[in-house]
Amino acid sequence: MAEETITQTKDQAPVTGQDPTVTQTVADTETKTAKTPKRKKSKRNVSNGQVHVLATFNNTIVTFTDSSGNVLTTSSAGACGFRGSKKGTAYAAQVAAERAAAAAKQQYGFGRADVYIKGVGLGRDAAVRVLNNTDITVEAIKDVTGVPHGGVRPRKARRI
Repeated sequence: MAEETITQTKDQAPVTGQDPTVTQTVADTETKTAKTPKRKKSKRNVSNGQVHVLATFNNTIVTFTDSSGNVLTTSSAGACGFRGSKKGTAYAAQVAAERAAAAAKQQYGFGRADVYIKGVGLGRDAAVRVLNNTDITVEAIKDVTGVPHGGVRPRKARRI
């Protein structure tokens, strides 16, 4: 009767009747792939894009996107540490826009933007003013605030 060898790797149950060198090489390749250093992600350069400002009475959200609408950076008054009624102020919108603009310029080299403003809050003008102060060229400003058309559904007729 031939002798059977029993080998065991780290993650496997005992294997009988196999050549021990085969299981050893499988275990070695698993550890080598785990040790491979990750490549550094290439830096994406977006020189022009869009800035979306959502200004409500309670908060202001500033989002920098590329030309096709993929989000690059975003910031809001709440994320900048403002709480309660202070989130709806023009100063909070200014701080949020500064933070988002600085991140967009540093990470992506953002330089020119079309600005889309939605909402009726106090942060509308403050956010656009910040863009001029951070050397981002504003090419166009569009107001995309929703406008009601047709109104709400009327109440049902009263039965007599």
